Amino acid sequence: MAKSVTLPPLVYPDRDEITVEGVLRALADPVRLAIVRQLAAADHELSCGALTVSVTKSTITHHLSILRQAGVVAGRQEGTTRFNSLRRNDLDALFPGLLDGVLAARR
Repeated sequence: MAKSVTLPPLVYPDRDEITVEGVLRALADPVRLAIVRQLAAADHELSCGALTVSVTKSTITHHLSILRQAGVVAGRQEGTTRFNSLRRNDLDALFPGLLDGVLAARR
């Protein structure tokens, strides 16, 4: 009989705790920016395995953790799969035009 795996809850800041400095630091890394671009282009949440970046799964997890801590992405757990989404509404409300500008910037 397989054991049930309980993963720690995904923690991210409330809207009023997100800072522009934290967001910019999180977006400054090319891997994290690639993840954010993929989440922005998707019309649904993406699991870690659905993200296409050239790093290991554990490194993707690390980058997603940084993005969550900065308030850029939100995540939810479903079984052993973590689904991620861009917190576009929160970011647009706090820093109008910032995300659009970053996403439109030349790669």
